[in-house]
Amino acid sequence: MNYNLNNTDTTEQQHTSGKRLLKLLAYIKTEHRALIVVFGIMIISQGLSITVPFVVGYTIDHYVATKDFSGILKYAGILLGMFTVNLAFSYWQTKMMGSVGQRMLYMLRNALFVKIQELPIAFFNQNKTGDLISRINNDTDKMNQFFSQSLVQFASGIMSMVGAGIFLLSINFKLGIATLAPAVFLLLFTRVLSPLVKKRNAASMKSTGSMSAEIQESLSNFKVIIAFNRRDYFRKRFDEVNQENYGTAKSAGVLNNIFTPVFSLCSQIAMLAVLAYGIYLISTGEFTVGLLISYLSFSSYFYNPIRQLAILWTNFQMAMAGWDRISQILELESDLKVLPAGPVKENAPLISFQHVHFGYPGGKEILHNVSFNLEQGKTYALVGPTGGGKTTTASLIARLYDPTAGEVLLNGRDIRSYTPEERTRKIGFILQEPFLFSGTIQENIVYGNPVYADYTAEQLDAVMEKAGLNTLLARFEDGLATNIVSGNDGISLGQKQLIAFMRAVLRDPDLLVLDEATANIDTVTEQQLEAVLQKLPAHTTRVIIAHRLNTIENADEIFFVNNGEIARAGSFSHAMNMLVQHERNT
Repeated sequence: MNYNLNNTDTTEQQHTSGKRLLKLLAYIKTEHRALIVVFGIMIISQGLSITVPFVVGYTIDHYVATKDFSGILKYAGILLGMFTVNLAFSYWQTKMMGSVGQRMLYMLRNALFVKIQELPIAFFNQNKTGDLISRINNDTDKMNQFFSQSLVQFASGIMSMVGAGIFLLSINFKLGIATLAPAVFLLLFTRVLSPLVKKRNAASMKSTGSMSAEIQESLSNFKVIIAFNRRDYFRKRFDEVNQENYGTAKSAGVLNNIFTPVFSLCSQIAMLAVLAYGIYLISTGEFTVGLLISYLSFSSYFYNPIRQLAILWTNFQMAMAGWDRISQILELESDLKVLPAGPVKENAPLISFQHVHFGYPGGKEILHNVSFNLEQGKTYALVGPTGGGKTTTASLIARLYDPTAGEVLLNGRDIRSYTPEERTRKIGFILQEPFLFSGTIQENIVYGNPVYADYTAEQLDAVMEKAGLNTLLARFEDGLATNIVSGNDGISLGQKQLIAFMRAVLRDPDLLVLDEATANIDTVTEQQLEAVLQKLPAHTTRVIIAHRLNTIENADEIFFVNNGEIARAGSFSHAMNMLVQHERNT
């Protein structure tokens, strides 16, 4: 399955944008009540605001013109009361929408992270970590900014325009038409330009994600860059992505800001039309000075929000571009589905490969029609040249991937019918590059293991001693309390492998897969690990992938993996002969 987020067809994205917007509305259903309250307050607030020009015009015509100062003070007090109420409403709106925005940010980031955890390894193989981080941090923040800051202003601006437009047309229809005519041009201008603005913002966000990915990758491997004195390469790669980000950001910025001057120009043209035509109407006795001032105010109430909407529309386009990138992840589904349990074959081996084919997405087939069995309680070794398919075979055993054809059986049952919890209880996997979490050794080795999750350090020490793991634990100065910082060089790769080994053994799996688990460990420690393996229950099956030949010489059976095929190698000496023969042929 193709999980590459940056290879999505643009046309397909445009067709799904409307559906994604509907999904966003459904996604924020938990905030419907808060939004209804906010919009109710907004209607009252805008209703008060839109009557201000009418009150001012009325006061000028009836009290200022007649020098009735008591009337002026009376309506000044009314206006002050209206302004005070609006201030309270504005504070309430801002506070509520700020809370809505933060809850949206929390829910989106949580949903993204949960979804990412549900996706298979193929997803991570096809996407860069930095780009995923950018989607979780930057793109969700664009959504938060829109909901907490722009949405209320956007909606209140629309309400202000509608109210002002009604007043403009009702006071004088012809003058209202002349005043609103530039707005028709703005509507067409915005409609034509909006898709391009959204496209450029999406490109800018994509380049930001690429730059984040490049920085993350370069800093993670900075030790190698220094060792080979290739800082120039680091600078060149960063300069390339930085230049790309600069270009896309500049292009998006120009389009984002093009609305403001155009909207301002149309607003000024409308105000000139009102002033010129209004003075003419005053001269003919159809208008009063107070009414003209009210009309100018209503025009401002119509066009001032339009100038604000130029900025807010840009924020909306950026939020929608961010939502599209977020939706790409939320819409993904794992291709490692749990199937209904079928019939179980009696007296079946622990693991059975039946005519298995496999190839990574977009690549050539790695395994061709592979069939073999692994019996319970035996030790198996997979040997062969680099790139022959050993790790791929181990990954299929642990169901990190599914075969493209054929099937893998676990205890006579399709491995796809086991839930992840059932499968990981039965199969332990020690990777070539083990990952540890920030925390203590105890927290790392009991992670995901419900049996020992609530054990005290003393209780876990007793369990470790019984399993023969105490000699390995003694290599750490503070034992179970030794602090681990993920990504820190304070702990060697060999030590990480020891911790991963202890974590896997404590799970007491039916099948333990060791993929180069002793590659970075000295000979003495390797012998200690072998002693631990000998203490495993008799029913535990071991699958060992190793290049060091002494690691596999005691295996019950050895498989030679090469060119997508797996053949029984028989004895240790026979396996060595096959390796030597392969080296001669290549």
